[in-house]
Amino acid sequence: MSGQTVPADFSGHMLDLDEDEDLEVFSKNISLEDGNPMPNSPGSMVNQYRLEDDEEQQDPNTKDLFITVDKPESHVTAIETFIMYRVITKTTRGEFDSSEYEVRRRYQDFMWLRSRLEENHPTLIVHPLPEKFVMKGMMDRFNNDFIETRRRALHRFLNKISEHPILSYSECLKVFLTAEDLTAHRKQGAGFLSRMGETMKAVANSVRGLKSRPEEFTVMQEYVEDFGNKMSSVDRVAQRIAKEQREYLDELKQYGPTYTQWAGFEEELGDPLKGVASCVDRCSKETEEQVCHLSEVLIPTLHEYVLCSETLKAVMRRRDNIQAEFEAKNEALISRKADQETLQEEVDGLADRLEQANNALKGDWSYWKNSMTTDLKSAFISTAEKNVDYYEKYIAVAVGFLTCTHVCHDKFGVCVNI
Repeated sequence: MSGQTVPADFSGHMLDLDEDEDLEVFSKNISLEDGNPMPNSPGSMVNQYRLEDDEEQQDPNTKDLFITVDKPESHVTAIETFIMYRVITKTTRGEFDSSEYEVRRRYQDFMWLRSRLEENHPTLIVHPLPEKFVMKGMMDRFNNDFIETRRRALHRFLNKISEHPILSYSECLKVFLTAEDLTAHRKQGAGFLSRMGETMKAVANSVRGLKSRPEEFTVMQEYVEDFGNKMSSVDRVAQRIAKEQREYLDELKQYGPTYTQWAGFEEELGDPLKGVASCVDRCSKETEEQVCHLSEVLIPTLHEYVLCSETLKAVMRRRDNIQAEFEAKNEALISRKADQETLQEEVDGLADRLEQANNALKGDWSYWKNSMTTDLKSAFISTAEKNVDYYEKYIAVAVGFLTCTHVCHDKFGVCVNI
C-alpha cells in the first residue's frame, strides 16, 4: 500500500444504512388473485401493492421469471463493430407463449428497453445500465475484461427489472425477451418531433419552477443529493484502494522469481531462498484473489449506485415537471374566462397524472431503498469477510516466511530479508 491515509473527515461521508428515512406509502393493501396479470400503470400499482419499509426480498422459491445474459459475440459490419449477448429467459408466467426463450441483444437494445420503461413509467426507478463507452480502468470496448464486466452489469440490470413488481410485467420487457428481431419495435413509440416537444416542455417547466414542492418530496430530494455525494466518495476511496492493491500485487509478482533465481546461485542458501519465494508466491496469489473480489463485487456495486443517484435525480425532475405543468394549467384556468371547459378537462387530467406520479414514486421509493440497503450491505459484508480470510491466510504465510528466515539464520548465521 502507498501509505496514504483516509481523510479524518471521511466518516462524515459514509453511508448510514441504518437510517430510517423511508416515507410512508399511502396505498390500498389489496392482494392479487392467482393467475391475474399485474397491472402496468403506476396508478394501478398503488391500488394493488403496498411496498412497505420492512418488505423482504423476493423469495427465490416464488420467483417465476429467470433471465441470464451470457456468451458475448463480436459482430463486424462494413460500418461498425459491436458485441451481441445471448439472453435466455425461463418463466412460468401465463402471458408468455413459451416457457423458455433465447435471443441475442446488443447494448443499444438494452438502451431501448430502459428508455421505454422510463417513458411508460416516468416516476418509477429504473435500474441504470453500465456506461456506454467508458468504465474506470478499461478504455478498450472490445477488451475481454471490459466485455465481461459489461455482461455482468447487463445481467444484473435485467434481473433487477425482472424482480420489480411493476416493471417486470411491462409489455416492452416481454418484447425484449421474446422477439427475434427488435427492429420493428424500436421504430414504434414517440417520433423525433414529439420527443423534442416533450423536451422543450420539460425545459419550460424547469425554468418556471414549482410554487411549492410537497414536503415529503423535498425530503426525498435532499436524500438523493446526499446519497449521491456519499456514494461518489465511497466509490473514489474503493477505486483508490483497488489501485494501490494492484500496484502492490505487481511488486509481489516480481519478488518471487527474484528469490527463485537467487536460490539457483546460492548452493547453501538454496532451500531457504526457495522457501521465501514460495511464501511470496502464496502472498501474491491471495492478494490477487482479494483484488479480483474488489473489482468484481465491491466496486461494481458501489459504482452502480453512483449511477443510481443520477437515475433518482432524473425521476425527481420528471415528477417536478408534471407538477409544474399542472400548476401552469391551473393558473391559466383561474386567469382565463374563455375555454374554461377545455382547460378544466386538462387540469383534471393533469391532477390525476400528478397523483399517480406521486403515488408511484412513493411506493417505488420504499422498494428501492430496501433493495439498495440489501445490495450495499451484502457487498460490504462480503468484502469484510474476504478481508478477514485474506489476512488470516496472509498471517499463515508470514509465519511460514519467518520459519524460513529463522532456519536460514540458525543454519548459516545470516538472515535473508525482503
